[in-house]
Amino acid sequence: MTWLADHWLDLFGWFGSALLIISLLQTRVLRFRLLNLCASLALVVFNALVGVWPMVGMNLATTAINLWFIVRMVRERHDEAAFEVLQVGPREAYFQHLLKVHERDIAKFYPLWVGTEPDDLAYQVEKGDETVGIVLIRPAGDVARVLLDYVTPRYRDFSPGEFVWNGASGLRDRGFRRVVTPPGMVGPYYDRLDVGFRREDASYVLDL
Repeated sequence: MTWLADHWLDLFGWFGSALLIISLLQTRVLRFRLLNLCASLALVVFNALVGVWPMVGMNLATTAINLWFIVRMVRERHDEAAFEVLQVGPREAYFQHLLKVHERDIAKFYPLWVGTEPDDLAYQVEKGDETVGIVLIRPAGDVARVLLDYVTPRYRDFSPGEFVWNGASGLRDRGFRRVVTPPGMVGPYYDRLDVGFRREDASYVLDL
């Protein structure tokens, strides 16, 4: 206990530094900002206690930057103006490129998915010039069967697929009456959406 009392400040400084390094290893943008914010705050306190004022100033600046980005991301999380849904051809080169690049990650969440067919409906969710989500639907009479509702790792803390379901009236105009998600999907998010999905056996169902 005596050693801990004598070295707690050093340990606190090492904790802040370790947290900073851990934050830089994150692929998710929101998680990176949150961890980096915590690290910056810890290092502000540590450097103030040891009297290293230039480092206090730098970490105060990074704290402010992180707060600005976090507030912006939280505000845009459900903002349709920040994301755009594009319908594309399921066999188009760029869409197939996305599927190939994220093939292994997609397989973790959709172990039953095997590929696209010409009649599938494909959507890309864009944030600026970056594709952050993919939705792939296979028509089955008046049922729209979801094959993929995939989010890229950077935006895994978000649910960009919701912008497809917010515009589900377009699916209704095509003659669909129900949307059914795949039963083998890992980590579904539909119970967090306020668009009408309900749990039915191993799937989620949306009546249109």
